[in-house]
Amino acid sequence: MNRVHSQIVMLLVLLLGMTANGQEKQALVGGTLINGLGGSPIYDSVILINGDVIEKVGSVDTLEVPDDYKVVSTEAMSVLPGLWDMHVHLMLTGHADYSQWHPNYADRFAPEIMPASALQLLLAGVTSARDLGAPLEDTLTVKRRLETGEIYGPRMFWSGPFIQKAPYPGTEDYRWGIEGVADARQKVRTLAQAGMDVIKLIDHDLMTIAEGKAIVAEAHKYNLPVVAHAHRPPEIRRGLQIGIDNFEHTGLATAPEYPQDVMTMLKERTAASMIVDDPLYWTPTVEGLWNSVDIRENNEKLDSDCWHVGLEQDTVDDIAQSIAHPESLTYTLLHPKRQKTLKRKIEQLRASGVILMVGTDSGIPMKFHCQSTWNELDVWVRIMNIPPMEAIQAATYWPARFMGVDDRWGTVTPGKFADIIAVKGDVLKHINLLQHVDFVMQGGQIFKQDGRVVEELLEHN
Repeated sequence: MNRVHSQIVMLLVLLLGMTANGQEKQALVGGTLINGLGGSPIYDSVILINGDVIEKVGSVDTLEVPDDYKVVSTEAMSVLPGLWDMHVHLMLTGHADYSQWHPNYADRFAPEIMPASALQLLLAGVTSARDLGAPLEDTLTVKRRLETGEIYGPRMFWSGPFIQKAPYPGTEDYRWGIEGVADARQKVRTLAQAGMDVIKLIDHDLMTIAEGKAIVAEAHKYNLPVVAHAHRPPEIRRGLQIGIDNFEHTGLATAPEYPQDVMTMLKERTAASMIVDDPLYWTPTVEGLWNSVDIRENNEKLDSDCWHVGLEQDTVDDIAQSIAHPESLTYTLLHPKRQKTLKRKIEQLRASGVILMVGTDSGIPMKFHCQSTWNELDVWVRIMNIPPMEAIQAATYWPARFMGVDDRWGTVTPGKFADIIAVKGDVLKHINLLQHVDFVMQGGQIFKQDGRVVEELLEHN
């Protein structure tokens, strides 16, 4: 067994040996708290946690730590709500050849690939995530294992298979085609009754308006939001016509901006939301396009071993081989032209009044779960000139609000579950500090401290 693989095995043994500390009282003391609400940070913060819930929040001058609380220092750190990634694919782990990946790894999705992806996200500070597309049976298996604590990962929200007019050949297990209004409604009911949290549409411009409206209406009957691709202007137009709640992506075209009629429709939609308190959300997923241009020239970041965690060695070797020459991948040949459109499109979206949320398409070629979320935030702030506080809210508060769980997660405030991360330094000045999350707490349980798995919580079998 080589050194890297032995470290991976040890990490998994340690994590799976952790004991729940749901009854423990803890105090996070000293850090600069960015609570997710968008206001001024709380310096020298104190966060009292009773079991898995945040009890009180204050500062060292206003909130005394009771004697029966275990003190955890966050001095010199930025403290934030646990991050959300609103667009991940647990069944993918960066392999560059889908035609090889799907048939060869389908039987590994539930036992190996999806658990490894979930673990990598959690260790990167992503305590909640939305999986947008996987076979239903595998999704249900991993959902159960996460909910029972058999495996560790983010709090997951699931779409199960995509719904589209006709699945691409060989993708029928995770893409469901529809034929007519009755079939469209039945597909949604199947997913809703299976316990999915959201419905995802792609190529919905190829459906009839009646089919698209039936999907949205049936989903909303089950209180499920509907997300839809926005790769092409016709998808955006049709999505607005049928009433979807959340667009995904900025588009794969090389046109320099969104057409004027699309912008008019978006502004009309966001203006209407002021009346009904029903904002239109958008998950732009810009980092994959932006950074892939640099990766073609300098692929050093692909050499990181953080994406090996939880994977079998033959899986690691196969992925590494598939991305060994990123400059030759046809998948990215148009990315330099597409990259040039991103700044303008983000400007248009922000001006339209939509609410942006952080999502990454994590798992697609060369996008690894241990890197994707912080990379997206970095590009938002450094390249797209989005203020750091706005970007942080897009990865904390707004996702929880969209999924209807903002009463439980999304901010570090009393009464919420204690999903909290921290990094050394000032993340409002240097957002890329999130590439090294030093502290990860989920539901009051500490998974990382000082950048390492916390050994005092380990129980060896």
